[in-house]
Amino acid sequence: MATTRICLLFVVLSTTLAEDVKLKYKAPTKPVRLFTEEELKRYDGSQEGQPIYMAVKGVVFDVTKGKEFYGKDAPYNVLVGKDSTRAVAKMSLDPADLTSDTTGLTEEQLKSLDSVFEGTYKSKYPIVGYTASRILNEDGSPNKDFRPEDQPHFQIKDEF
Repeated sequence: MATTRICLLFVVLSTTLAEDVKLKYKAPTKPVRLFTEEELKRYDGSQEGQPIYMAVKGVVFDVTKGKEFYGKDAPYNVLVGKDSTRAVAKMSLDPADLTSDTTGLTEEQLKSLDSVFEGTYKSKYPIVGYTASRILNEDGSPNKDFRPEDQPHFQIKDEF
């Protein structure tokens, strides 16, 4: 009788623990990829059914779930299909600011950029890749300072 109770207790505990593990398990994400400027332009929200991608600080986010903001004819559509780091830092939709260049930004603008990058993009949208400019030098050679493991949301298991 005691053996039966112990076995029953073991089964109940095993089932309960298994449910906890299932709830905490996160399905693997798609591997990230490298985007050239030309490739990123394809994901500008102009084609129905196509994902909408936007880069900030060289990190490419899938902003499709924010289609009402970033889709065709939406208020922030001008930011998608490119690296809009400067525009995000300056909170600007000016075509001159639609670039990854952060030269000349104020300390306040750089803090704003980091805040929006962490609080909005990294927290709301999945990372699908990186821009070539983040990983490669201007001459096309690899950027030796780029370390994938230091990048946001990087998990080495997703790369293989």
